[in-house]
Amino acid sequence: MHNLDGQTMRTTATDLQHSLISNSTSTLAIAHTTIIVTLVAWVSASLFLDLLIMPGLYITGMMANPGFVMAGDLIFSVFNRVELIAGALVLTGALLWQATTPQSPLSKTALLTASLLLLIPLIYTYGLTPHMSGLGIQLSLFETPEVPETMDQLHYAYWSLEMLKLAASGFFLTWIWQRPPAAIAP
Repeated sequence: MHNLDGQTMRTTATDLQHSLISNSTSTLAIAHTTIIVTLVAWVSASLFLDLLIMPGLYITGMMANPGFVMAGDLIFSVFNRVELIAGALVLTGALLWQATTPQSPLSKTALLTASLLLLIPLIYTYGLTPHMSGLGIQLSLFETPEVPETMDQLHYAYWSLEMLKLAASGFFLTWIWQRPPAAIAP
């Protein structure tokens, strides 16, 4: 175990702070790019799934197939995990931005928006998707499958969260786009 005196510890902390400040331009550029690329890819994938894949499955009649619940659960379970990674990247980028730019910190609204963009996939992954899959599983081979009334409420919750996610993504993307790293860094 090393015994450091107070002067050495202060010097080390000061050196670390100067190191962060000197690297803040490149760190900010990385955070800026990561946030933009992640949000654009995430919104594009969400719109592709919501506006092309799911309606296509509905039109072809696959949703009436008893095996659709398993396929839907697999599709959304995988996509929800990808959304969790995207939400974590956006929040990490926002926190990195906050840590490296004391002269131009994020607003509380921007930080709450970045946090919301992680919270929504958490709700999808651990709340809505498992519950919807559980309601849709057909346990009897002889009964005609009926859509439970609760399923409509869960779809409403999903679409409400999806609209909130798209609005929050648009807000955060606009906010971050208007603040290029070169204009902010010291």
